[in-house]
Amino acid sequence: MQAKWGMQGMAVAPHSLAAESALAVLKEGGNALEAMVAAAATIAVVYPHMNSIGGDSFWLIHAPGKAIGGIDACGAAASLASRQWYFDQGITEAIPFRGPLAANTVAGTISGWGAAQRLSQKYLGGKLPLTRLLADGIYYAENGIPVTHSQSSLTAKKLKELEPQPGFAETFLVAGQNPKTGSIFKQARLAKTLHRIAQYGTEEYYRGALANVIAQELQTLGSPIRLSDLHRHEAKLIDPLRLTHSLGSVYNMTPPTQGVVSLMILGILDRLDLQRFKLDSAEYVHLCVEATKQAFKIRDQFITDPAYMHCDSQDFLKPAFLQKLADAIDLNKALPWGQGKGPADTIWMGVVDKQGCAVSFIQSIYHEFGAGIVLPTSGINWQNRGCSFSLNPASLNALEPLRKPFHTLNPALALFKDGRTMVYGTMGGDGQPQTQCAVFTRTAVYGLDPQAAISRPRWLLGRTWGQTSDSLKLESRFDSQVISDLAALGHEIELLNDFDETVGHAGCIMREPSGVLRGGWDPRSDGGVAAY
Repeated sequence: MQAKWGMQGMAVAPHSLAAESALAVLKEGGNALEAMVAAAATIAVVYPHMNSIGGDSFWLIHAPGKAIGGIDACGAAASLASRQWYFDQGITEAIPFRGPLAANTVAGTISGWGAAQRLSQKYLGGKLPLTRLLADGIYYAENGIPVTHSQSSLTAKKLKELEPQPGFAETFLVAGQNPKTGSIFKQARLAKTLHRIAQYGTEEYYRGALANVIAQELQTLGSPIRLSDLHRHEAKLIDPLRLTHSLGSVYNMTPPTQGVVSLMILGILDRLDLQRFKLDSAEYVHLCVEATKQAFKIRDQFITDPAYMHCDSQDFLKPAFLQKLADAIDLNKALPWGQGKGPADTIWMGVVDKQGCAVSFIQSIYHEFGAGIVLPTSGINWQNRGCSFSLNPASLNALEPLRKPFHTLNPALALFKDGRTMVYGTMGGDGQPQTQCAVFTRTAVYGLDPQAAISRPRWLLGRTWGQTSDSLKLESRFDSQVISDLAALGHEIELLNDFDETVGHAGCIMREPSGVLRGGWDPRSDGGVAAY
């Protein structure tokens, strides 16, 4: 499988229709931000098990000659969402993963679409109306999409826990059964909601008549979210975190995401001279995994809503701190490992336009189908991101009203000293920083093209969606000697399928100084690269 080439624009997504939506906007003269809004609307419809307009999103944005920027479009906990509120509902140990009680944070992704469009108009001359940008998403919701194997199999796998949730069966099942691969799947209520947002703007979701309906339905179902919570929400423009790497500058999202973790791993490996080892050798994988463990220890000790942090996450990217972590790694022995953060369902997409404007974007509802609830009028499937809060007041991520939950989400972007620009990312909970590590090191350090970097076998330390063990999982395409050598180093090995979506749905676009674009998509997904 070869990398795709382009000159005037390129988009990559885990579903090919989303990439095509972005490309169509680029061909009409739209910029990368406008194209990504179009892709975001489409992916929310065509990959409903992985994301929805009832979730959150994060953006990294680069325009030549301008500072790197970001959009934090994640929602905070409801004002009623306190530990006492849950105790009053009879919940004392942990917030449920499914149902209305799991739907305790505002969905921020639509606010991100609005912020992106405003930035596009202010700085990039964007002129396309929201009615155009959401047109494909509306069409697919109204007229139907071919069900992917991923949607069909995951619906069947999670049917027992999701079917009892309000609105799930009538929305995502066909005659009480999971939809078959290739069958037509329609979402008429969602089409009307997207049409209303296109007509009245993204503010309609938070402060218009649609907001009133959303809030009332959430309350009726038993969620703590109220209209005042929607009114309070706004997307936030941020300055992303920056790692100074020997090859250039690498950027990622600020807390409450684990973006600093992805950067720390690359910073640690930069100090270990990774390239002295053969690509995909036991030494290569071992160092990547051990760097991950060092970064995860920092994450699990410090990273949460920045309003509750007593340190600056940028400090974790200082050379002296990264060197200390690198020095703690033993080339000949695996560090014992415990429990990770666990599963997540997400999509990552990238767009680069002919002016060189680049967008790295991630949109999520946390677990597959989020909380599992679907609002009866709007057809919105709400996220369960807030189930990651703890009811233990001593926890790093203790539930508090209006607090933002910890996010595994983190889109990545790199500017290299030789003038290249790269956007890359993946879905996959704990696997996101690890797959980012694989994609970055294989492209930037070892010189592979994006498609080869993504297609080669990957690893995962810990859990992601559908997994409960914290072993080191390896796709079975790794050389048997590499697997044996890793086990000898003390890693607890678990083998996965040859191309297993457990290790994520990655994507990558590289732009050369000449303007030539190369892109790679993940064969583990239903994705594609669209370019011209």
